[in-house]
Amino acid sequence: MTRRINWSREALDDLKGEVAYIAADNPRAAQQVSDTLTRTAAALSDMPTGRPGRVTGTYEKTVTGLRYIIAYALTGDPDHGVVTILHVIHTSRDWQPESWPR
Repeated sequence: MTRRINWSREALDDLKGEVAYIAADNPRAAQQVSDTLTRTAAALSDMPTGRPGRVTGTYEKTVTGLRYIIAYALTGDPDHGVVTILHVIHTSRDWQPESWPR
């Protein structure tokens, strides 16, 4: 069972913003964070193992070793559908059910 990974524009912007923030102080750490986040997202293609998300129809995957959550949705065929990465969210951010942090 392999699904295609699709990154939304919002998720790419989230990733870019987080990496740029970290890179201002530590470019090497920023690269490591970027690699871990993209690797975690890619692993969802084989095994989408997140918990139900705070927004209906979504899931959240906690990133091991980092304080981030990858929010995603599953669409299409269960075996060969699509995992759409919706947002990359630092866990220090708080948000209400049915909305995304701003």
